[in-house]
Amino acid sequence: MVRVLAVLMSVVMLAACNGARDLNEAPVPLGNFNLVHNIAVAPKAVKGPLSREVSEAELTKALTDATKERFGRYKGTKDYHFGMSVEGYVLAQPGIPLVFAPKSILIINLTVWDDAANKKLNAKPHQITVLESFDQGPVIGSGYTKSAQQQLKNLSQNAAKQIENYLVKQKRENGWFNEGAETTAAASTSSE
Repeated sequence: MVRVLAVLMSVVMLAACNGARDLNEAPVPLGNFNLVHNIAVAPKAVKGPLSREVSEAELTKALTDATKERFGRYKGTKDYHFGMSVEGYVLAQPGIPLVFAPKSILIINLTVWDDAANKKLNAKPHQITVLESFDQGPVIGSGYTKSAQQQLKNLSQNAAKQIENYLVKQKRENGWFNEGAETTAAASTSSE
């Protein structure tokens, strides 16, 4: 029972995040990080049941746009690249309020490359699953209130935020992006 509650709480916390909410604030410190290439592919993306249709190009553009929006704020001197693949998605259609209010979901795999070392930082891709933000409330699904493109933008912004959270965790636990971080922090502080 405790495990079920923990899983449900985790899902609610992931779903409740709004990936764009903090974009006007200073970025979370990531050390000496600069994103150069931000590549998304979706050749094997699985469309979930009852999902709205969206093209491969729309999937990849939404994800790269949201990633650029979030990580373009970082101005370190050490270059990194993201390789992202969309594994699956559901863009909710209108449901029946109070009975069936489907939620949108996006599943991606992320690989982070260190440009100078010419190697992957994560040996195997890190999988991220995000749900749409609960800005409509739990009763009315986004299928009623948003177009497929709006749903995809929301999911992509939430995915970019989860990527940032993953990178912060890796920096803290494994020392990612720390090389030269003191110099970068001092330079950004003195330029303000």
